[in-house]
Amino acid sequence: MTSADPNVRFWNKAARKYAASAIGDPAGFERTLSRVRELVPAGSAIFEFGCGTGTAALKLAAHASHILATDISDEMIAIAREKAAAEGVSNVTFEVGAAEDPRWGEARFDAAIGFNILHLLPDRPAALAGIHRVLKPGGLFLSKSVSLAEMNPMIRLAIPVMRAIGKAPYVDTVTEATLVSEIEAAGFIITSRERHGTKNKDPRPVIIARKA
Repeated sequence: MTSADPNVRFWNKAARKYAASAIGDPAGFERTLSRVRELVPAGSAIFEFGCGTGTAALKLAAHASHILATDISDEMIAIAREKAAAEGVSNVTFEVGAAEDPRWGEARFDAAIGFNILHLLPDRPAALAGIHRVLKPGGLFLSKSVSLAEMNPMIRLAIPVMRAIGKAPYVDTVTEATLVSEIEAAGFIITSRERHGTKNKDPRPVIIARKA
């Protein structure tokens, strides 16, 4: 991934606005974080991909021994580092890179998380293979992503137009069933499928799996 990549360009440009925006469902977000704390033993090493401006990693920092949080956008990572410094958090490392980057090593982490990211990846199989590689045997993988197939069809129709004019990144109208199939194909065993949203309809399936 380089600054010439359209997705990197989009997220770099959007980073400051994204950082200033409010979380759409704060209670649902906190429910997901609570689930991570429930399933991942305190003091674990955690890997996050698609970390954005670091909100989740910083909220989970007190529960972990160390968190490596990654994103393809160097502007997002710059903001995340600013936030970590402002909050005095020293056990979260923010790095630029994709989930499949070999720099993250093998069998290093007890858990991996990815929030609102799987539907934004042009090559999910490669990313999922990278997640599988960095986890220790039996390591937990918790993902929460948008299933656009469950949303208003007009949104799906608008995305290609928005992408063409640089107003949207790559977005896949992936279904929950496809995500489950791909995660299993990457070598995981699905242990739970949940919804954490607090509104009437939640199009963000939470898929919890273990490295086989």
